[in-house]
Amino acid sequence: MAIRSFQQHTPKVGPRAFVDRSAVVLGDVEIGEDSSVWPLTVIRGDMHRIRIGARTSVQDGSVLHITHAGPFNPDGFPLIIGDEVTIGHKVMLHGCTLGNRILVGMGSTIMDGAIVEDEVIIGAGSLVPPGKRLVSGYLYMGSPVKQARLLNDKEHAFFAYSASNYVKLKDQHLAEGYDQPE
Repeated sequence: MAIRSFQQHTPKVGPRAFVDRSAVVLGDVEIGEDSSVWPLTVIRGDMHRIRIGARTSVQDGSVLHITHAGPFNPDGFPLIIGDEVTIGHKVMLHGCTLGNRILVGMGSTIMDGAIVEDEVIIGAGSLVPPGKRLVSGYLYMGSPVKQARLLNDKEHAFFAYSASNYVKLKDQHLAEGYDQPE
């Protein structure tokens, strides 16, 4: 089963959202309307909360987790993801905050306490270190990530296109029943 309760927390999946049957979503997790979670993804809200906005896509093999509260970080860090975010294949998000209309390139890692403002592109394979802030309107690349350049009009338009494309695709997967146990 893809959706699991943990410590009296059961994930909440919004209307028309898709969670592939091979994904694991557990604990204090909320997934917004029309969002999608693709095969072999793990979203583990076992020691803090995870919130995913509307029309957001979490691609295959991604791992989403939190930073627990403890002696080295008294409040911990939840994982907060906004609306119309496209999270590429094999992305690692750990206790960070992502705004709206973001593209996180394949194989990227965003660490504890990092903040990514609205309308940002993070190039494939990038590392966003703990506590780093990425300001709106730029392409960031590298390990560690560096600001590369301003986004152009075509890139700004891509955010809505990507979100809409994945809404259509997840609707096809829902129609085929790929969110249901075999």
